Amino acid sequence: MSNSDDQGAIAEFREEIEPTIFGAGAAVTLVFVAAFVLNPADSYEFVEGIRYWILERFNWFFLIVMLAFVLFLVFLIFGPWGKLQLGDEEPEYSYLSYFAMMYSAGLAAGIVFWGPAEALTHFGSVPPLYNAPDQSAAAMPVAVQYAIFHWSLTQWSCFTVMGLGIGYFVYNYDAPLRVSAVLTPILGADSVDGPIGKAIDILAVFATLGGVATSLGFVGSQFITGLSFQWGIELGDVGTVLVITGMTVIFTASLVLGVNKGIRWLSNFNMVLFFLVMVATLVFGPTVRILELGTQAFGRFITDFFKMSLYTQSTNQAADKWVNDWTVFYWLWPLAWSPFAGLFIARISRGRSVREVAFAGIGATSMATVPWFIIVGGTAVTMQNTGVAQILGPIAQYDESVAGFVLFNAVPIIGPLLLAAFLILVTTFFITSADSSTLAVSMITTGGKEHPSSINRIFWAVLQGTVASILMVVGGVDALQSASIITGAPFAVVCLAAMLGLVKTFQDETGGILLQDRTRLIGAPTKREETADGAKVAGQDDD
Repeated sequence: MSNSDDQGAIAEFREEIEPTIFGAGAAVTLVFVAAFVLNPADSYEFVEGIRYWILERFNWFFLIVMLAFVLFLVFLIFGPWGKLQLGDEEPEYSYLSYFAMMYSAGLAAGIVFWGPAEALTHFGSVPPLYNAPDQSAAAMPVAVQYAIFHWSLTQWSCFTVMGLGIGYFVYNYDAPLRVSAVLTPILGADSVDGPIGKAIDILAVFATLGGVATSLGFVGSQFITGLSFQWGIELGDVGTVLVITGMTVIFTASLVLGVNKGIRWLSNFNMVLFFLVMVATLVFGPTVRILELGTQAFGRFITDFFKMSLYTQSTNQAADKWVNDWTVFYWLWPLAWSPFAGLFIARISRGRSVREVAFAGIGATSMATVPWFIIVGGTAVTMQNTGVAQILGPIAQYDESVAGFVLFNAVPIIGPLLLAAFLILVTTFFITSADSSTLAVSMITTGGKEHPSSINRIFWAVLQGTVASILMVVGGVDALQSASIITGAPFAVVCLAAMLGLVKTFQDETGGILLQDRTRLIGAPTKREETADGAKVAGQDDD
């Protein structure tokens, strides 16, 4: 590239950035990381204290809010508001490519990572909502049921609500393409750029970096632990940084290619490989046992959905109780992702109907996720229960990262091939998530520009890798999980505001659903007055 091109790129970068959001977002993140570098012990203790305070007092709130998002989206899929559209243009992508990008940008890397491990973990230690003995036949459907519950409808709901909120107000009310667009019904499209909107966008930058760093830490730990378990290779802190740096370089290269050449192509590849791994595991694994177990687990998931959704473990007052470590964390993690995932969903949803977005967000994603946990999770539980593979032992010795190595090596005939495909899938799904998150942060920090400069995107990609590397070295995955909880908690309120704003806007545009427009919910009742000719007219009470 010539010197003039370099100067042109730098000039574009300087011109496009929104200085307040860019500077404050980067500064808050760097201060957070610097605190861990300079004083890791006290910083970790401080972060843990905030995490405990949040979980101890507000776990009920996160459970209720996330369930409300699911119910709202189900209503949009089947109700009259579903016909409304995000703008007047034609959709930019085919529906399958659109779904593949949405799925890859969401929690797909976590779904692949936890596929072999989560059901097995619940099999080894049954959730307290149920009384089945640990590692018993009765624990098997419970284990798969909870894995389905944690990764299907509810986790995706906050992404979808945020995406609808941003997209509808951007394409229908000309709000800027930023997270703060969800405040349009409250502030007005022209006032979203004010102090409140900017504060939301700064928080979104920090939350995105914390949420994606957690996933990068999980994926990095999968490779690091796998190398130690499979081949006895101990990398240490330097190796941890190198692994995360390598992944950062890969997703940065993909990011620079843009949505069409990078994210869309890789997302389509992900879904094909995801399907092949799932089918091959079913065919070469204990097929009949998997189908029987999966059918029963899915039935329990349907019948017990509300029970699991509202289970607070109220008899246990500790902040570190099971429901907080699992269900509530699983709701706060996607809430931390909701700013970037919602912004990315909005970016690719122009021209879609509200119904299409809502269905893709919780319907189509669940149709892909549920079979994965039934097949991969069910295979792990079945092999452990029948003694074909001993997976719980290595998990106890290392951590959940080794589950995939043990499971796929135990699959007859094609085990090593499945393991290789599994590791590729974890990596490529993470790359697309990191791509879309970095694109979202770049859009936020440029005031809503759809195609931010390469320099902007590279800056945020490098910063994400730096955050993950440092927190992994000084605090490990626990520090990343705590960061996700802290950054995700405020966005439960933001997502709730987005949902209420959509309800108000949809009702204003289409009329009331439960009550007619002229019905008064609060205020003085009307009375009927009789005129001289005997006709009756409505009037207000004098008092």
